[in-house]
Amino acid sequence: MLVRDAMSTMVLTIGPNHTLRQAAALMSARRVGAAVVLDPDAGGLGILTERDILNSLGRGQDPDTERAHDHTTTDVVFAAPSWTLEEAAAAMTHGGFRHLIVLDRGGPTGVVSVRDIIRCWAPARQQVPA
Repeated sequence: MLVRDAMSTMVLTIGPNHTLRQAAALMSARRVGAAVVLDPDAGGLGILTERDILNSLGRGQDPDTERAHDHTTTDVVFAAPSWTLEEAAAAMTHGGFRHLIVLDRGGPTGVVSVRDIIRCWAPARQQVPA
């Protein structure tokens, strides 16, 4: 199975100046665990995840004043829609993250998460009782 078969095509895109509270509200409303951050001044795409927001809150930072750009991962590993789920899972395991932005034709077309991969693998790996 390929990344294109598992990825969510709902790509939440935010700007670097969104507050963490705004980002969290948008992520919650769309039921996604990551937002793609478009920051032309920083050279393109980054990712803000629920873990980034949680880490900020855990440090006692104010979600109404903290900006997405200060918590965005910019050293991003991108996936291609043609990657296998095994390749995506290996990249996530190697990098220690749970989301990959999927790029096609130079732009973000999806996000694939560990949950997406498990959802695809679980039915194939379940054994039917005899």
